[in-house]
Amino acid sequence: MNNIGIFNETNEKIEIIDTLKKVLNYAIDKEKLKNIEFNVIFVNREYIHNLNKTYRNKDRETDVITFALEDDQTVKNGSDSKVLGDIYICVEKAIDQAEEYGHSLTRELIFLAVHGFYHLLGYDHMTEEEEKVMFTKQEEVLNECGIKR
Repeated sequence: MNNIGIFNETNEKIEIIDTLKKVLNYAIDKEKLKNIEFNVIFVNREYIHNLNKTYRNKDRETDVITFALEDDQTVKNGSDSKVLGDIYICVEKAIDQAEEYGHSLTRELIFLAVHGFYHLLGYDHMTEEEEKVMFTKQEEVLNECGIKR
């Protein structure tokens, strides 16, 4: 059984919780994982800025930041129950980006959560090859769940 904790630490109303859980569970199933636990935490600009500065030494806000407990192949190889970690999403930044990219806030928040999920699994986008693999997985999940731009 998977356990996805969703926490809203902002004053913004997040109305996509059910859809978000469905999409993330779809991604979990697509990756053939079982007994996965992780959290999605919605935060404000100041909070994510402090996380980024403290843990990544980057003195600026970001849209999503993940803290993986086991970001290596053991998660992808179907091992027993795993607590993956936490995904922090800046709601205000997501609002800005949804407007900038011309799509819904729902799409942006779900995209950021799926992006964070793949980071928790150990995927990254530091090279073109890594980016292609990770972004292909993300887009497949979003498209197959009907989360369009």
